[in-house]
Amino acid sequence: MATAPPPPPSSLIQSITVPLLFFLFLLPPLQSNPATSPTIELPHTLSATTISVVDFGATGDGVHYDTSAIQSAIDSCPALSPCHVTFPPGRTYLTATIRLKSGVVLDIQEGATLLGGPRLEDYPKEQNKWYVVLAENASDVGISGGGVVDGQGLKFVTRFDERKNVMVSWNWTGACLGDECRPRLVGFINCRNVNLSNLRLRQPAYWCLHIVQCENILIQDVSIYGDFNTPNNDGIDIEDSNNTVITRCHIDTGDDAICPKTYTGPLYNLTVTNSWIRTKSSAIKLGSASWFDFKGLVFDNITIVDSHRGLGFQIRDGGNVSDITFSNINISTRYYDPSWWGRAEPIYVTTCPRHSNSKEGSISNLLFVNITSTSENGVFLSGSKGGLLSDLRFINLNLTYRRWTNDAGGLVDYRPGCQGLVNHSTAGIIMEHIDGLVIDNVNMRWSDDPLRQWNDPLDFRSSTVNNISLLNFRSSLYSQ
Repeated sequence: MATAPPPPPSSLIQSITVPLLFFLFLLPPLQSNPATSPTIELPHTLSATTISVVDFGATGDGVHYDTSAIQSAIDSCPALSPCHVTFPPGRTYLTATIRLKSGVVLDIQEGATLLGGPRLEDYPKEQNKWYVVLAENASDVGISGGGVVDGQGLKFVTRFDERKNVMVSWNWTGACLGDECRPRLVGFINCRNVNLSNLRLRQPAYWCLHIVQCENILIQDVSIYGDFNTPNNDGIDIEDSNNTVITRCHIDTGDDAICPKTYTGPLYNLTVTNSWIRTKSSAIKLGSASWFDFKGLVFDNITIVDSHRGLGFQIRDGGNVSDITFSNINISTRYYDPSWWGRAEPIYVTTCPRHSNSKEGSISNLLFVNITSTSENGVFLSGSKGGLLSDLRFINLNLTYRRWTNDAGGLVDYRPGCQGLVNHSTAGIIMEHIDGLVIDNVNMRWSDDPLRQWNDPLDFRSSTVNNISLLNFRSSLYSQ
């Protein structure tokens, strides 16, 4: 959703080396002691077989299903050899679920669209296999070519609402429960050496790109667009997967944009760089599924605009988080309807039990450096009695607070679980259950708000917060 990773980063210098013929990613040692760096091996450029789906009878008229022709082309690929299955441009290929096998890369060429079917019968009986494109237990697989994979997400809207759309649910089939029974767009499950590059993913009905229990993943030059009012159309969900690089991606969607989760095992060595994000939920969120540990994650050179929450941790199930770096990030966060999780926090770090009988996970060794934000709410740092936040460092931050929407403020959001939404005055940084926090060269600016909604630069109780260091901390008003 794995071998123990190297221990934590001692510097901000992260390197990604991409040789010409194959991709080799060297993630840095996670402490000053020498350690062997993990290696991501992605498909070698051996001589590849090229097969066109048109040669197998695909019409590409966007009306008649091409599923059989596409699957036949994939199945005809020779075993143990790279195979590019091409979708010629100028056509729209309507399909039910198609399955990749080892060695196969879908080459959806620029000007071609792979269009997911909107009917229940377009997907397998098992709800956990509801994808337009699915690879299971495969290696050296991927999608590229510059074209589009489209899930026709708007066909799953039963009522359009600017606050939040009401969506179709196939729960009446008995295959799943609740109101989130819709197909995902692209899934890789228990795969190795996954490469998605030069690709546009559009209008998922549910999660867009789902990486589950995989090793060695490269996601680069991928554009994701989901309807801004549609819930649960996450951009990239990474579960229990290790050695992942996401770079040069553009994600504009309603729900969480990049969301690492741990359901059945830990998640190590994720690097996200050079990307742009807009969302009505969290731009980057660890959790809320968090039964196992997160370790060795780096987020660098990212722009987050008009989002409900910037950098988020929702640790609710007992997993521990450590050795995470956020650097060179520009953030803009604003209020949206409170039916969406988030209250315009640029940085949100929380751990608390999801239920009364849930375990409490800890969060430690976080570094936030060179962060600039303009937001309608402050930073929220909240541990719990059995799950402290420890060794947090905020270095070179410029935080600007001002209001520009008419949505109500004055709430702290602990969801999911925990205390829910709680009335609380607005502060620059709210702190609870912390042991070890360094604030170094942090500049906090407040708009001269006639409603006097801003109250305190720092809000904490000494009974739950210990070992705080303030170096070059500044707080001041400014006129808009």
